[in-house]
Amino acid sequence: MSSYSLSDLDAVLAIGRRGSFRAAALDLGMSTSALSNAIAKLEGQLGVRLFNRTTRSVSLTEAGRRFVDQVAPALTDIREALDAVRSQQATPSGTLRINTFATAGREILSPLVLTFLRRFPGVQIDLVTEGNLVDIVAGGFDFGVRSANLVPTDMIAIPLGAAREYAVVAAPAYLEHRDLPRVPTDLLAHACIRTRLPNGALFRWPFEAEGHPVQIDVDGPITLDEASLARIAVLEAVGIGFFMLSDVRDDIDAGRLVRILQQWTPPLAPLCLYYPSRRNPPAAFKVFVDLARELARGSSRP
Repeated sequence: MSSYSLSDLDAVLAIGRRGSFRAAALDLGMSTSALSNAIAKLEGQLGVRLFNRTTRSVSLTEAGRRFVDQVAPALTDIREALDAVRSQQATPSGTLRINTFATAGREILSPLVLTFLRRFPGVQIDLVTEGNLVDIVAGGFDFGVRSANLVPTDMIAIPLGAAREYAVVAAPAYLEHRDLPRVPTDLLAHACIRTRLPNGALFRWPFEAEGHPVQIDVDGPITLDEASLARIAVLEAVGIGFFMLSDVRDDIDAGRLVRILQQWTPPLAPLCLYYPSRRNPPAAFKVFVDLARELARGSSRP
């Protein structure tokens, strides 16, 4: 008699949800080839194809869709039963999966994630950063971290810090023989580091003064899609850059970068840790929430 593991069933759901072996493999923390082999083995055991595969796309067969419709709620029941047992653990263990975006990942890594790992070495953290906002429940994540204004209304949210800020910066060498921008439209006469969003669109730099929003389509010699690369270009005096203040604060304090147009970059919504309500959360889940609330209380003190 063939045996089937929960990981095999999770793999089917992940591929059906993402429509891609590669994306599903990233979600599951395994290689694409290993995932493909696991699905091929499962299909062999079942004697039916679960997916239609082409060089461009992956989709569920009719049998695969019926399989997913029946397996998904059953897996939910199984996970709730496992959660009920794990909630009784004296020592937290297991893996917690967190979805966020890259800048937020950098902001929470030391105060929350690494602090947690030092306190609870029996727990592993799987931190996934991506630009697109995802459904953390459908994606198999325990937690999400996003700006407060992007947290779904049906989630429990814990603010993780104070309001955040954008920062427009340039290297002293870049500004040495150029006029300092005084208003956002002055950027049109400067070389700027352009940023491409996850959806492929170019990021328009947002500003605000006295309640009036302004967006600027900057121009420049290079377009990048990652803040750490843009920071290098700005430090090398290629042009002016637009960042979260947390990404360049040390450079500003050290004099490597100069902040400009500060009066045009108002505070933004704080980050929030968010998660769905769970009846019997595992011990690791509960102590992670406790630490987040502890940090939230600390950041709210004057």
